[in-house]
Amino acid sequence: MDYDKLIAPAAKAMRPSGIRKFFDLAADMPECISLGVGEPDFKTPWAVREAGIESLEHGRTRYTANAGLKELRAEICRYLERRMNLHYDPLTQVLVTVGGSEAIDMCIRTIVQPGDEVIIPEPCFVCYEPITTLSGGVPVHVPCRQEDEFRLRPEALKAAITPKTKLLIMPFPNNPTGAVMEKEDLEAIAEVLRDTNVLVLSDEIYAELNYGLRPHVSIATLPGMAERTVVVNGFSKSYAMTGWRLGYACGPAPIIKIMTKIHQSAIMSAPTTSQYAAITALRDCDGEIDRMRDEYNMRRRLVVRTFNEMGLTCFEPRGAFYAFPCIKSTGMTSQEFCTKLLEQKHVALVPGDAFGASGEGYCRVSYAYSVEHLTEAMKRIRAFLWDNGIRTNG
Repeated sequence: MDYDKLIAPAAKAMRPSGIRKFFDLAADMPECISLGVGEPDFKTPWAVREAGIESLEHGRTRYTANAGLKELRAEICRYLERRMNLHYDPLTQVLVTVGGSEAIDMCIRTIVQPGDEVIIPEPCFVCYEPITTLSGGVPVHVPCRQEDEFRLRPEALKAAITPKTKLLIMPFPNNPTGAVMEKEDLEAIAEVLRDTNVLVLSDEIYAELNYGLRPHVSIATLPGMAERTVVVNGFSKSYAMTGWRLGYACGPAPIIKIMTKIHQSAIMSAPTTSQYAAITALRDCDGEIDRMRDEYNMRRRLVVRTFNEMGLTCFEPRGAFYAFPCIKSTGMTSQEFCTKLLEQKHVALVPGDAFGASGEGYCRVSYAYSVEHLTEAMKRIRAFLWDNGIRTNG
């Protein structure tokens, strides 16, 4: 068999995840401290686990409706109205998916035809570009810079739009930078889009992890934007439910209908046990969200302060649970820095270029770990700098 001829060129050209690469290397080092994977160190709240167990004890193990349990979709709508001021019809505007990643995949495949352009602000999560190219789309990367607090600027967006532009991805709060878009920032973006036929995919998986004085604002709440926005969210980050693999998409009924049709053929339905557990998460766990966010906020301050004390300038993230320190002063590339740190001090970070070319010169640090874990990692990073002749400030 000539497998080279069998494999689709777009699939062959996909880059492997830069996040998983360092995670896999760290897994072979028992003494390694990994700050690489974006996964909460909290256990799923007990009430959620108990609801999952109860669903199994009652034998609720069959397929659900393709779009998800009606009860869950209704609860998602109540949650979004209560926490985000978003309003959707649970019967026609909500699709329950296998994690937020599937929701992103379904949305891009529904919208993008060969040759269509998809605007992707960078640095950003690693899945947007490969899903776009597998759909025949053309990724258009728009750098977001530290001097702009890694926000998407309206003038940069306007310059990137062409007659071929079909979709804008809005990944805020941002992985890996921790940047957020305030209401004023979103209004400026909405003003650029209103006279276009460009849809927005708003990835809001980190919406609840916002450390600013004002709560998260969804671009879909702005005048005229609900009709042109698909909101993606899920349970992995806010409720520490990564392994339950459950997300959802909400948006205009005609788009959700086609997304559901693709989901029907590709997946059938999201995990039944997870759906029953998610109902309890949405109903009863607002306090758990707040508790975890407060803990992340304390860790955030610790990590940012320590990097700045080392002389590795760190923008203060106001969302998600990542810091994005600048390592340009070391004279190393992102890959060199992270590889040497792993080899010499057994600390795993993710090179910034894993999140796009504009991430070069940075590395991503997850602070979804205990204070003890983070403190030891910071000690090792400081020692690494000194051992390599890079003077720190402390």
